[in-house]
Amino acid sequence: MMQRKLSSLACSEFDLIVVGGGIFGACAAWDATQRGLSVALIERGDFCSATSANSFKMIHGGIRYLQHGDLYRVRQSANARRAMIRIAPHLVSPLGIVVPTYGHGMKGKEILSLAMGIYDVLTFDRNYGISDFRRHIQRGRCLSKEEMLERFPGIETRGLTGGGIFCDGQMYNPPRLVLAFLQTAEAAGAIISNYVEATKFILAGNRVRGVDARDVLTGETFPIRGKIVLNAAGPHAESLLERALGRRLQPRTLWSRDAYFVVPRRLLKGREALALPSLTKDPEALLSRGNRHLFLTPWHGYTLVGVWHKVYDGHPDGYDVTEEELEAFCKEVNAGYPSLRLSRSDISLCNAGLIPFGENDPNAKDLKFGHRSRLVDHTRLDHLEGLVTLVGIRYTTGQCEAAKAVDLIFRKLGKDAPPSRSHMTPLLGGDFTDFESLVRAAFAELRGEAKMETVRALVHNYGSGYRRVLSYVNGRSVKAQTIGSSTVLDAEVVCAAREEMAQTLADVVFRRTDLGTGEYPGSQALETCAELMSFELHWDEDRKKQEIENVTARFPATGRPQEKAADWEHGQIQTVKP
Repeated sequence: MMQRKLSSLACSEFDLIVVGGGIFGACAAWDATQRGLSVALIERGDFCSATSANSFKMIHGGIRYLQHGDLYRVRQSANARRAMIRIAPHLVSPLGIVVPTYGHGMKGKEILSLAMGIYDVLTFDRNYGISDFRRHIQRGRCLSKEEMLERFPGIETRGLTGGGIFCDGQMYNPPRLVLAFLQTAEAAGAIISNYVEATKFILAGNRVRGVDARDVLTGETFPIRGKIVLNAAGPHAESLLERALGRRLQPRTLWSRDAYFVVPRRLLKGREALALPSLTKDPEALLSRGNRHLFLTPWHGYTLVGVWHKVYDGHPDGYDVTEEELEAFCKEVNAGYPSLRLSRSDISLCNAGLIPFGENDPNAKDLKFGHRSRLVDHTRLDHLEGLVTLVGIRYTTGQCEAAKAVDLIFRKLGKDAPPSRSHMTPLLGGDFTDFESLVRAAFAELRGEAKMETVRALVHNYGSGYRRVLSYVNGRSVKAQTIGSSTVLDAEVVCAAREEMAQTLADVVFRRTDLGTGEYPGSQALETCAELMSFELHWDEDRKKQEIENVTARFPATGRPQEKAADWEHGQIQTVKP
């Protein structure tokens, strides 16, 4: 049961303090705790509320890195994907991706078939330890022109020779995957809290001895003492160093604003994603097949469309996605698949986050992407002991990059590092072998009080831990009823407030449940959810109203014509002040 235990943060000395509650910080907290270190983790907002939350929801297996000849990243990504499917089978599943082929050159079926064959050989162990064959990553295969037209009748036909289909992974809910890492770490002894900001480092000579922290909800300040601090604050990692130490990483990290949008319906007939040519090329590809790809990806009942990249050199909270950009995004997609005829009014949500980028001119069209995460030992960089910074590059590799950071932390503590087992140990909720059997068991336990689609969503989000939610139904704290037309049970809201450290309505709507992850859930649904939260957290009417307004402001006016439009510019959900 996750609860904010600030007194435990203040009265102990830890082996490791992790600053940052995104995927890299969460994975580091779990890996270090599993290996026997005493760990504290703090996050200035809610867990997974920035870049990690706004992931395109893919767990990439690294096939695209073949174009760069980067076999290290191919293997690392495939191993990371396998680990995610093994340890969180309810939250990560295989996803087929179809790439059209044109002509018989670099864009043709022959070259793509060769690439898929090489990839399959390089990732021969991609399903090792995955017991459920339905979650296996299948070999790549080719599709005929007729098969492509049957699946995607509106695709560009000039020169079309067929296509190829390969497997990657997809997350059901990125914030709940981060939460699963955190819950598992806490169950193993870590002390974890959201809405606690590291304001500066505690220094003793040239050694960091912890952080001075501030409770964002109350303004209370207190020290947290530790032998090592891991700065895993993502785009805020460098600003924390500058604010707390007056230093920056050298060289500076360059950032890309990665953006995609959500269409609240299925644009494609099948279950596979479709790759479409974008307007930009990869200047670093050794063997280029032409322009980079955009993806139309089925997710729940929605379609995710993206990703677009843009050099960003401003404050970590200052990026946005403009209306003009959204119009241009729609035109680019329509150029690749004209029959879609997407327009701005089709977009229910836009998500964006910052990830490390390559060296690019701000006005460059064809951009160089980042290739490696940054793991910085400040003893070497600044002659400062007790501080490590990890700036991760892809959600996919969170677990393996965190394990490397923990290896370094053990060395800095002067201890032998036990082998990491985080790539093979199931997270809380992931200790089952057959997902469909788990769904049937949950459905039977509810005795017909919920529809099958509701039960399936419940098991996706909680895995074998779904009984935590049902305990509130069985105890009749709430009824087994959904909120509005969603698949979210009232009991999930109560569970989020009591057991998952949800402090605001936004925490529940966007990160603990599926309620607002794809589109505006409706004013009545927000009212119901806010009423449940008000009872649990003792909000007055003014606070409840403000919470509803804060969440509503996250969505565009499209789909809620009688409600006031608000600034919803970018996908990063802002910290809601109490």
